Amino acid sequence: MSNPFLKLLYPLLLALIFCALSRPLFAATLSDIDKSVRSMVSGIIGYTHWPQLIQQPTLCIFATSRYRDALSSAEGFPLTYKPIMVHSSQDVRNTECDAIYFGQELPDQQVELQNMLNKKPVLFISEQNAECRIGSSFCLLFNADKVTFAVNLDSLSRSGVRVNPDVLMLARNKKHE
Repeated sequence: MSNPFLKLLYPLLLALIFCALSRPLFAATLSDIDKSVRSMVSGIIGYTHWPQLIQQPTLCIFATSRYRDALSSAEGFPLTYKPIMVHSSQDVRNTECDAIYFGQELPDQQVELQNMLNKKPVLFISEQNAECRIGSSFCLLFNADKVTFAVNLDSLSRSGVRVNPDVLMLARNKKHE
């Protein structure tokens, strides 16, 4: 190699090839809490019935969610939903969401979005609504390294979806960790 440009380019090219080939080796794996959240959300959606829904439900995940990567990752067991990332209420209105997973959105913002979509059956799940009195139908609760959930029956009854009663009993019994 007599060309100085090629002498500089060759090591850079090798480094890029190495990075591209080794990327799967360095990919972040899901933590136990990530897996718990993913399992919980997948289970809730798996036991939910939407009227006239033939295909796998679409879960719109707000980008503010702490667990957005876990909920949209292809790693691990198959998902019971098709994940789509959204950044705003406008994104939700432009997307056919069957379920919505809220991150940092406040309960009042959740109610506002519910009211905008009130004619369509949509399941609402939140990771930042510990009271679970308004807003989402299902609220994830985080205690140390455990994930549980609470159910807002009023919100669920207005959602237009049906959830297997066994799931509702789990929330009541608090043995679903």
